[in-house]
Amino acid sequence: MAALIDAIDVKRKMFFEFENIPFVCLEAVVHSPTARGGQTLVRLKMRNLLTSAVFEKSFKANDKFKDPDLESVPASYLYSDGDGSHFLDQRSYETLTLQEAMVGDALDFLVEGAIIELRKFNGNPIGIDLPIFVELSVAETEPGVKGDSSSGTVTKPAKLETGLEIRVPLFIKEGEKVKVSTENREFAGRAQGGG
Repeated sequence: MAALIDAIDVKRKMFFEFENIPFVCLEAVVHSPTARGGQTLVRLKMRNLLTSAVFEKSFKANDKFKDPDLESVPASYLYSDGDGSHFLDQRSYETLTLQEAMVGDALDFLVEGAIIELRKFNGNPIGIDLPIFVELSVAETEPGVKGDSSSGTVTKPAKLETGLEIRVPLFIKEGEKVKVSTENREFAGRAQGGG
């Protein structure tokens, strides 16, 4: 039997199961009663890990949640087609297919062979966790013009191998690998050993 979690103990970034669905807590606010005999309530901002829907709901402090049967396994990205995005589980060497809704805009950061964490709930794939940074090649960008770099903050648009467009410093050239933040979709530096 999985451990039970009291609503009052749920903290930010914690996983829990509610009505047989896995959730991650985005925010937890405890409302203590002002009147005697009033109940302490916990307002949770939570994301459904199956649909990515975010909503808020209040629970009694002693409401119980199950610890969800979540597992993260390393998987490599193979390709995407009409059936979804296909990944190779690095432990079982089984090909797992995720629907477009489960992958979301993560395809902007995925190249063939990229290793990500694939999240499973009750043994079934439900989504992926990208690393904080990914390294991608610059497919198209204009050459930097001499004299433009005096301020050091001048940028130009660049299209990456996945089709994602970001702004990069002028010294970055086509074919170079850059480090990109998956959180804010911004240039984070040259890739190690690149250029």
